Amino acid sequence: MTEGLHFREVFNFENMLDPEEIYEFCLKAQEKYRCFVTVVKPEERGIPFTAKDCICTKGVLTAAGSKILQNYVPPFDATCVKLLKEKGFVLIGKTTMDEFGFGSFNVNTEIIPKNPWDTSRVCGGSSGGAACFTALANFPHIALAESTGGSISCPASFCGVVGVTPTYGLVSRYGLIDYANSLDKIGIMSRRVEEAATVLSIIAKKDERDSTSVGSDKDYLEACKNYEKAIEFKIALPKEYFENVDKDVKNTVEDAIKKLENKGMEFTEVSLSMTEYALAAYYIIATAEASTNLAKFCGMRYGLELEIQGNFREYFSKVRTAGFGEEAKRRILLGTYARMSGYREHLYLKALKVRRKVIDEFKKVFENFDAIIAPVMPILPPKFEEVKDLSPLQHYMADVLTVPVNLAGLPHISIPAGFAKGLPVGMHIIVDHFCEEKAFMLAKLWEEIRGEIKYPSL
Repeated sequence: MTEGLHFREVFNFENMLDPEEIYEFCLKAQEKYRCFVTVVKPEERGIPFTAKDCICTKGVLTAAGSKILQNYVPPFDATCVKLLKEKGFVLIGKTTMDEFGFGSFNVNTEIIPKNPWDTSRVCGGSSGGAACFTALANFPHIALAESTGGSISCPASFCGVVGVTPTYGLVSRYGLIDYANSLDKIGIMSRRVEEAATVLSIIAKKDERDSTSVGSDKDYLEACKNYEKAIEFKIALPKEYFENVDKDVKNTVEDAIKKLENKGMEFTEVSLSMTEYALAAYYIIATAEASTNLAKFCGMRYGLELEIQGNFREYFSKVRTAGFGEEAKRRILLGTYARMSGYREHLYLKALKVRRKVIDEFKKVFENFDAIIAPVMPILPPKFEEVKDLSPLQHYMADVLTVPVNLAGLPHISIPAGFAKGLPVGMHIIVDHFCEEKAFMLAKLWEEIRGEIKYPSL
């Protein structure tokens, strides 16, 4: 790992279970909470990690939550997985997710995880399994996850764990089954800020196999050690992010802000008016790119294969009808429509212009502020029966606070602000591109002020 980083500084080896105990724990977690697609029995001691089902793992099923990839076993590891294994981390499972990342509640798949704080409620999506198990694991563990429009922050908020989404391009996407190429980001979930910082220092490496990879040689754990300097940060509070938000969520985040203010931190209200347009732009861009990416799953070279009957069009339609779920089909249709002749300029290209304006607006704020703080989700984790009654548009609207920052490719951390009605509430820490150190410093400061969280036992 990065020079100067020592696992024993961060991970509590006194609580480390042996491989057999870890395996049994994972099986029990799966039985009660359904957080895994595959449980892997570790063959040796090491720091356990899980990987979201869309991140390729050599010799282990990687299906991105979809029937169309139900038999895909990669012959290689994703770069982030490879880098962790080289440092002695041990894979213990693949966590469940919404099919191809298409969802905010992790209900668009066959294996639907249950929230550890209340099993009648959702974990959030699309990395619900990763957040669920992170909240449950009573031994040193980190989860590799992925975010396109909020798929790390949302479940991290709903399950009460730390969720780190780095700058787009900081972590290689090689070995990631794509949702939307210009938006996908591999990140981390953990219980503690320093654990995530340590892992980001390992996996944030330039990779020639990913043309968007930038990488970094920064020591993010060192930033955590300097957390007290974050008191001097100037923080922006975007007024739009506190509007139309559940009062319990708003009050919990505002209470955290007051505690930071009492320590001497300076807060100023700002406006991010492009928030109003970010959601629509995101879903046009994301579905257009998803439509393109999923075209390769046609039953010939990639994906589910059936007995060949009829012409190509008939076979193609039969395979995709059987292999894709309802939400995947919806997003393919929406994206295909946005890319059609006559609509591309009106929808897709216009959405790209909106993204540019969203980025510019964030950049303007960061000219005068070190970070932005806001609620992660506008609601507390809903019950399964409540989600069942939501329309597709209402599902998409749940992303209203996580989409802008993901659209801009900015780094952000979801950290537990506190609890309301016994349920965790996440607070977003957003910083400028490649300024992850500031996010870690501020997150660690808040973690010290807030104190330890007593997580649910299995």
